[in-house]
Amino acid sequence: MPATSRPQSAPALSHRERQVLAHIAAGLSHKQVARRLGISVHTVSTYLRRIRSKRTAPTVAHLIRLSMTEDVAAMSSPGVRPGS
Repeated sequence: MPATSRPQSAPALSHRERQVLAHIAAGLSHKQVARRLGISVHTVSTYLRRIRSKRTAPTVAHLIRLSMTEDVAAMSSPGVRPGS
Protein backbone atom coordinates (compact mmCIF):
# COMPACT_ATOMS: atom_id res chain seq x y z
CA MET A 1 0.00 0.00 0.00
CA PRO A 2 1.46 3.43 -0.89
CA ALA A 3 2.46 5.65 2.02
CA THR A 4 -0.28 8.19 1.31
CA SER A 5 -3.17 5.86 0.61
CA ARG A 6 -6.16 6.05 2.90
CA PRO A 7 -7.34 2.78 4.38
CA GLN A 8 -11.11 2.47 4.71
CA SER A 9 -10.90 2.98 8.49
CA ALA A 10 -8.64 6.07 8.40
CA PRO A 11 -10.25 9.11 10.06
CA ALA A 12 -11.26 11.94 7.77
CA LEU A 13 -9.32 15.18 7.76
CA SER A 14 -11.11 18.17 9.24
CA HIS A 15 -11.90 21.19 7.09
CA ARG A 16 -9.07 23.17 8.73
CA GLU A 17 -6.59 20.30 8.32
CA ARG A 18 -7.49 20.20 4.62
CA GLN A 19 -6.96 23.98 4.35
CA VAL A 20 -3.53 23.77 6.00
CA LEU A 21 -2.59 20.82 3.81
CA ALA A 22 -3.64 22.69 0.66
CA HIS A 23 -1.50 25.71 1.55
CA ILE A 24 1.53 23.57 2.44
CA ALA A 25 1.11 21.69 -0.85
CA ALA A 26 0.99 25.07 -2.65
CA GLY A 27 4.47 25.76 -1.28
CA LEU A 28 3.70 28.17 1.54
CA SER A 29 5.77 28.21 4.73
CA HIS A 30 4.24 27.57 8.14
CA LYS A 31 4.40 31.30 8.83
CA GLN A 32 2.65 32.16 5.56
CA VAL A 33 -0.08 29.57 6.18
CA ALA A 34 -0.60 30.94 9.69
CA ARG A 35 -0.92 34.49 8.40
CA ARG A 36 -3.37 33.48 5.64
CA LEU A 37 -5.60 31.50 7.99
CA GLY A 38 -5.35 33.88 10.95
CA ILE A 39 -3.83 31.27 13.25
CA SER A 40 -0.47 30.88 14.98
CA VAL A 41 2.53 29.05 13.52
CA HIS A 42 2.23 26.63 16.44
CA THR A 43 -1.36 25.86 15.41
CA VAL A 44 -0.23 25.16 11.84
CA SER A 45 2.31 22.68 13.25
CA THR A 46 -0.42 21.11 15.38
CA TYR A 47 -2.68 20.62 12.33
CA LEU A 48 0.20 19.06 10.39
CA ARG A 49 0.95 16.75 13.31
CA ARG A 50 -2.72 15.68 13.36
CA ILE A 51 -2.66 15.07 9.59
CA ARG A 52 0.46 12.94 10.00
CA SER A 53 -1.18 10.95 12.78
CA LYS A 54 -4.20 10.24 10.54
CA ARG A 55 -2.14 9.45 7.42
CA THR A 56 1.37 8.19 6.80
CA ALA A 57 3.09 11.38 5.64
CA PRO A 58 6.51 11.78 7.29
CA THR A 59 7.86 14.36 4.82
CA VAL A 60 6.63 17.44 2.98
CA ALA A 61 6.79 15.43 -0.25
CA HIS A 62 4.40 12.91 1.29
CA LEU A 63 2.11 15.75 2.39
CA ILE A 64 2.03 17.10 -1.16
CA ARG A 65 1.25 13.67 -2.52
CA LEU A 66 -1.45 13.29 0.13
CA SER A 67 -2.96 16.61 -0.91
CA MET A 68 -3.37 15.24 -4.42
CA THR A 69 -5.01 12.03 -3.26
CA GLU A 70 -7.25 13.93 -0.82
CA ASP A 71 -8.12 16.48 -3.56
CA VAL A 72 -7.45 19.52 -1.36
CA ALA A 73 -5.67 21.65 -3.96
CA ALA A 74 -8.91 23.43 -4.82
CA MET A 75 -9.19 24.59 -1.19
CA SER A 76 -6.19 26.89 -1.37
CA SER A 77 -6.75 30.45 -2.48
CA PRO A 78 -6.63 31.06 -6.22
CA GLY A 79 -3.23 32.23 -7.32
CA VAL A 80 -1.46 31.10 -4.15
CA ARG A 81 2.23 31.62 -4.71
CA PRO A 82 5.09 30.90 -2.35
CA GLY A 83 6.36 34.11 -0.81
CA SER A 84 2.99 35.87 -1.12
